[in-house]
Amino acid sequence: MTPGADLVIVGGGFAGLAAARAAALRGLKVVLLEAKPALGTRLHTTGVFVREAADAYDIPTNLSRRVRKVRLYGPSRRSVDLDAPGYYFLTTDTAAILQWLGTEAERAGVEIRTDARFEGAERQDGLWTIRVGGEAITARYLLGADGARSATAKAVGLSANQRFLSGVERDYSDPGRLDPGFLHCFLDSRTAPGYIAWAAVSPRAAQVGLAVSHGRKPKIEAFAREAEALFGLDPADASERRAGLIPCGGVLKHWSAPGVMLVGDAAGMVSPLTGGGIHPALALGRRAGQAIADHVAAVGPAPEQAVAAELPNWMAKQALRGLMDAVPPNWMFELALSTAPMASLTRRIFFHRAARDRTDATSPAPLAAPRTLDEPI
Repeated sequence: MTPGADLVIVGGGFAGLAAARAAALRGLKVVLLEAKPALGTRLHTTGVFVREAADAYDIPTNLSRRVRKVRLYGPSRRSVDLDAPGYYFLTTDTAAILQWLGTEAERAGVEIRTDARFEGAERQDGLWTIRVGGEAITARYLLGADGARSATAKAVGLSANQRFLSGVERDYSDPGRLDPGFLHCFLDSRTAPGYIAWAAVSPRAAQVGLAVSHGRKPKIEAFAREAEALFGLDPADASERRAGLIPCGGVLKHWSAPGVMLVGDAAGMVSPLTGGGIHPALALGRRAGQAIADHVAAVGPAPEQAVAAELPNWMAKQALRGLMDAVPPNWMFELALSTAPMASLTRRIFFHRAARDRTDATSPAPLAAPRTLDEPI
């Protein structure tokens, strides 16, 4: 049987699109299946990029806004401002970025099929038969990039994510008094047990949201009312745009098998502590596409070996995830805003390698004095 494609990818998010483009650029015939009617619809991500993700792809400036600082609020709503030399975040028009990534993939030769729901797959004699919409597609390799509840993983007998953060976010088209120079993050076990709440200005809207740890239900109403009062947002302008699950259990035990691999959220390739998944999705998705192309061309090892070699070491963050899941008392968060050792840890969490690469790494600069919300923002 002649394969209809070299590679079929299930899922048109960041990981799937990065993999598709990389594989196509290396000469593979790639078909990407997206169950939604269009790329970028019914989003389940805040779309905030860390600098490393921005470095992985040159995102168009009209689709992103650079943010250099974090304003971190404690349970009392006293706050400190955090930054690191050379570091920044990007808030984004996420739907437009996914559509742009889709266009780039198509330019590389990828065939993108929307409204194409994956219905199962079987492998025989080294070829996959993938069922989608009453049709069968044959392929040499199958890549599951279909999110936290991966249908690909279930169909081919790979591991499934078991632990999640649960998040919800609202958009406001008018940002009111929300300072666009900061990511506004709230550490408060009453508001967001096990994670954080946040507010930020993206290129198209103000985003207000929160996430909670495994087994809890995110309660957006009270925090939205607080954010509206604090930042001058109009309640009538709110729309609930995103909600979803974020894997936080670390990389799955069995995320690959002969001829198939999971990547991105489907594989649990998400920071257990911060829930950051866009950077690993782009970086590991692209590496998966390259490695699959080399493998199919008989010039490379099993693709999962190449991807495994680049997996982050999240042991420390997994330990801190356990602490957050226990829902620390709020006095601990107040302490994190006021003492030098906790301040150093907080900076490292938010600013990753930049915090370790400071010129005076043994004596970090002190945080700004805590502010209260009745001071000017």
